[in-house]
Amino acid sequence: MASRISAAPFQCHLVVMAKVPIMGRVKTRLAREVGAVEAVRFFRHTVGNVLARVGRDRRWQTSISVAPDTGIASPFWPRNSARKRQGSGDLGQRMQRVMDEAGPGPVIIIGTDIPAITATHIARAFSLLRGADAVLGAAPDGGYWLVGLRRSPRIRAPFKAVRWSTATTLTDTTANLMGSRITMTDTLCDVDNAAELAVASSWFGRRILPVADNQA
Repeated sequence: MASRISAAPFQCHLVVMAKVPIMGRVKTRLAREVGAVEAVRFFRHTVGNVLARVGRDRRWQTSISVAPDTGIASPFWPRNSARKRQGSGDLGQRMQRVMDEAGPGPVIIIGTDIPAITATHIARAFSLLRGADAVLGAAPDGGYWLVGLRRSPRIRAPFKAVRWSTATTLTDTTANLMGSRITMTDTLCDVDNAAELAVASSWFGRRILPVADNQA
């Protein structure tokens, strides 16, 4: 007799916050070192690969939160991908909107400038949320590449007054989560300069793209 498999009582939601790869609007710090063309090429490569790795996994429902709002119909995004506009406000307000508007179940938010993200990282984070209220994936610069909330019980204003893109981004967020059960998952590096690009390239055993000096 075949065993019976119970349906999951909720849907896990993965939201990928992504910018349309427009020159001069993405990876501007990197562009100052390797040139705008190469920075956009890297960004397109990373976004495409991250979405390919995590966006088709049936263990969660993936959607792309797009900025600017006018880019929601861009042909860059995978065909038939679920997309929503990020809307107005600072990063914290936009992330709060994601948490508020998602359907029932845990929600994980990631960015797109972390070349090493895989489905294994996402699955581990969702697994950790079974025993925690919040999960965070730290970045070495004091920020984080992943934040997830179980959303039951509801955590109010987890992103309020966070100093984004600073060495205190992670600590500001954990302060907002005080009183909740917080767990940490993998630490991964983003790529904001030529040195980080070289390190990221070595992870894959090849150059992600040519790194040249004084192209800007």
